Parts: sequence; structure tokens; C-alpha cells
Amino acid sequence: MGSTKDGIDSKPLVDRTIVATLVLPGSGAERAFDPLQEISGLVEAAGAIVVGGVTQRLSKINPRTAFGRGKVAEIKELVNATDATLVVIDHDLSPSQGRNLEKDLAIRVVDRTELILDIFATRAQTNQAKLQVELAQMEYMKTRLKRMWTHLERTEGAVGSRGPGETQLETDRRLVSAKVVSLKRKLKEIENRRHREAIAREYPYTVSLVGYTNAGKSSMLKRLTAADVYIADQLFATLDTRVRYWALQDTRKVVLADTVGFVRDLPHDLVASFHATLEETMNADLLIHLCDASDPDLALNIDAVNDVLEQLKADSIPSLLVLNKFDRVSDELALELKHKHPEALCVSVHDGFGLDNFDATVAELVDKWSLHLEVEIPATEGKLLSDFNKHALVVREHYEDSNWVAHISLAPRHWNALRSRVEKCGGTFSVSLER
Repeated sequence: MGSTKDGIDSKPLVDRTIVATLVLPGSGAERAFDPLQEISGLVEAAGAIVVGGVTQRLSKINPRTAFGRGKVAEIKELVNATDATLVVIDHDLSPSQGRNLEKDLAIRVVDRTELILDIFATRAQTNQAKLQVELAQMEYMKTRLKRMWTHLERTEGAVGSRGPGETQLETDRRLVSAKVVSLKRKLKEIENRRHREAIAREYPYTVSLVGYTNAGKSSMLKRLTAADVYIADQLFATLDTRVRYWALQDTRKVVLADTVGFVRDLPHDLVASFHATLEETMNADLLIHLCDASDPDLALNIDAVNDVLEQLKADSIPSLLVLNKFDRVSDELALELKHKHPEALCVSVHDGFGLDNFDATVAELVDKWSLHLEVEIPATEGKLLSDFNKHALVVREHYEDSNWVAHISLAPRHWNALRSRVEKCGGTFSVSLER
């Protein structure tokens, strides 16, 4: 146990936490194998410990305290019995619901969004990630300043109040709004720069790993590219997008991007704030939707990822469903999953099972979703020819009547950037049936 020179314990406070969830009709909690499993994992990811849990099924949320009166009393009894220091609600609370719960329970209350923002705040490493977390905190804070002011002094540095945005909690709404505008401007500059970098990359295809948090995306990136990346069996181990080059077995190289994991009901403000980080996903030519095949909530997790992709307007990008951690699946469950998801690939990053087939399938999909063109461009257009060689796979080429004639394969997004330049210089193009 750590201590100061005066003998005072200097170890940081670890909150003893009661988790409570509402099971509403049609909610993710209603479909979950264990309604308390995810919120408990999020609490542990925030550095706290779970000492008790409460679940209540309601047809509609209580407008005063979210939970019914009897359930609030039950939570209070559990708080006293376990010496809890924090209650985490697996639901987004209105400012009044949060105030009323704290008054009735006589303990600090954190809702789902506050908890997720706290985890992101403690994990943010780069300037971009810190800006994104701060923006999300500011957006969430705007309507909750009064409640935050009442307990700020006694909770500084605790779960739900940490991160780059905590010094702004005592500012008024006008200053918060001004800060939001400033953060959005800075992040827009980063997003524009990332977009330019994506267009300028040497290799023509971008494959993005997406999936539920802790599905094994970082492990997949490390296995395929030998990248030195942080891997941990915890929620939100990755916040920043990592990009590496992946050499396929047919010698072609693609850009492989690992992105932040998703969870059910990921806060909209957080999705909006992390728009720049998720740029790799929105600009990808192919999405690898990686899942944990051994998770009893597999179907629910797949739906959660698809919901976030829809928010990002990335649901129209071609995707490949990959069931990872197949080494943890029983033979009976394996047959069931293959029947439910016949289009999916079954792999295990841990022992390499199925990865050869995965490589070949990605190469096939790259071909399928590529544009195959015959182009003819004046040989004097040196910069344009250079860009074609940089962004396209030149299958064959020759010169004819002072023109460069080539059969090429490239991603649609790169062709969208080059087409107008071909037309402007008097070049021609046609779709090729040859692959």
C-alpha cells in the first residue's frame, strides 16, 4: 500500500460500485444474455470495482428517477450493505433524474454516457483523441452544468469527472458553447488533413477493421502486419486509428486500419466527436466486421456495430463478416453459427485458424469492388500518369501515338478524384470486362 511521508495512504481511490440497469421493451438489455455484463465491464474498464448489481424490468422509464420507487429503495439498501461509493446507471439520465437519484440515494450517480466518456478520457493519448473526448464532454455537459457544479469539489479525479474537459466544468454555458465551436474547428482541420492523407496514399485500397469493442481487432492487425500495437483484454483498449500496410499473399499491398471499438448505445456526441478518427472507416473500400464468436450476445453486438455504421453513413460500404475467436467455440455452437451466418468467415487470430482463407477472400473482394478500366492519356501529362501509377494497379501499359494506354484496376474513390483530370486533358477511358 502506498503512503506519504506522513503515513497517509496515497493510493488513488477505487470506487466500490453498484451497477443498475433498466430492461425496457425493445432495448439491448432485454435481448442481452446478461443485462449487467456490459455495464460491469465498462465500470472495470474505468478502474472501479463492481460490488453489486440491480436489474428492473419496466414498460416505460420513470420520469423522476428512471427506476421505480421500490427499486430505488432496494439500490439504497445495497449501497449501505456494500459500503458502495458510486452508483452507475446503464441508461442515459436526464439532468433532473440524475439530481433526484443522488438526493434519494445520498451517493454519487453516474450514467452510461458519463462512464463511457470517463473511460475515453483516461485512455486518450494523442492530441486528436484528447480533443475529441473534450468535445464530447462539453456537448454532454451543456445541459448538466448545474448538477455537476453541486458535486464537482468532492469528486474531482473520480470516475465520471476525469479527463481534459474537467477544468471546464465550472464555466457557464456561454463559455462552454464557445469552447465547443473552437474544438469543432480544430477537429475539422484534422479531419480534412486525414482525408487528404487517405487520398494521397501510395497503395490504392483501404481495408478497415470494425467491430464490437474487445472483438480482437488489434490482435488481427498485429497478426497480419506484425505491427507493434497495444493489445489488452479490456473494453476500449484502442481509441486512435492505427494504420499499417498489409501484404496479401498475391503480393499486393493494402492499407489496413484498426479503429475504436463500438458498444451498444454508443453516445451520439461521442460518435460525432470521433468523426475524424473514424474517417478511416468512412473512406474504406472494404470493411472487415470482426466479431467475437464466443460472445453469447453475438447477434446483439452485430446489430450495435451496424447501428454505428449507419450513423456514420458507412453502411453502404462493402463489408465482410468475420467470426473471430473460433477456438473458443464448441462444435455444436460452431455448426449453429455457420448455419446462421453462412456468408461469414470463421477464424481464430490466436492460433491462425482460417487466416489463409481470410487473405484470399479479401483479395477476391478487392477485385470484385475495384473498377477495371482502359485509359488513354497524353504522355505529356506526367503528374497524372504518376498519380495513376501511385493509386492504381497497372495490369499492363504501352505507348501509342504519344499517348499512355493502360489497363488498370483501382478503387472507386481514387477514380472519383482522377476522372475529371482525365477528361480535362482530353484523355479517354472505358470500362474493361477483363480482370
